[in-house]
Amino acid sequence: MFEIFKEHKGFGRQIFLLAKNDLIKTYKGAAVGPLWAIVKPLFTLFVYWFAFSIGIRSGHTIHIANVHGHTAGYPIFEFIMVGFVPWWFISDAILSGAKSIRTNRQFVTKVSFPVSTIMSYTLLSKLFVHFMLVICMYVYMIFYNGGPTVYNLQFFYYCPLMFLFFLVLAWSTAPMSAFSLDFYNVVNSIMSGLFWLSSVVYSSYDMDSDIIRRIMYINPINFFTNGYRNAFLFNRWFWDYPQFQWETLCVALEFAFLFVMGLFNYKRLRKKIADVL
Repeated sequence: MFEIFKEHKGFGRQIFLLAKNDLIKTYKGAAVGPLWAIVKPLFTLFVYWFAFSIGIRSGHTIHIANVHGHTAGYPIFEFIMVGFVPWWFISDAILSGAKSIRTNRQFVTKVSFPVSTIMSYTLLSKLFVHFMLVICMYVYMIFYNGGPTVYNLQFFYYCPLMFLFFLVLAWSTAPMSAFSLDFYNVVNSIMSGLFWLSSVVYSSYDMDSDIIRRIMYINPINFFTNGYRNAFLFNRWFWDYPQFQWETLCVALEFAFLFVMGLFNYKRLRKKIADVL
């Protein structure tokens, strides 16, 4: 842990610049540059809205039980949009974090560079895109649902926690993907299934089966998608719903496990990565 902190010490400005350059490099040659980073998620969001609002559901409202046990209706487009915004960051963070060392192997094999900062600036570049999507979402929500509310401040709780959670995950997946491309392919292959196992387009709190609903607490993605909905759609504090304690406990235990596992994998594989690459 102290080695990772030491590697980051004094590299704050370099991490920020590398994150910005990573975003620019991805869309180099495009007329609008990094703005393309939000075009794909916005188009994908439109496709999901069309499928669930016009096609499959044939309706425009989704009904969710509130903290008092009453059912409230929310526009399905807004429900999907608020859940989709954190999912897009999570998906990018998992995939880009896993392949970050392999993609930036020149920093490992050709120059002396703190390896742990590679995961940091990779996820930071995805966070820039996330901020742009949040702004687009927030402008839409203000325009159609009225002015800002105090519940929106919960964003500053969920967003940093989400970034740290998947950064710690990358401490394990990035070194392992550098050693084995098969491992990255496994990570890549489970993302589609993970989307449907997470509450991006439905509410994990309103499932009929109590057992399945409790199992869903194990999925940390539900914690963040539901959190964003608390902040921007449901207008309720995260501690106001009964599931908060169990869900928070699961996420805290998972974070602690990933933190220890990330430190272990990074220490075990750090000095061997250059030879493998």
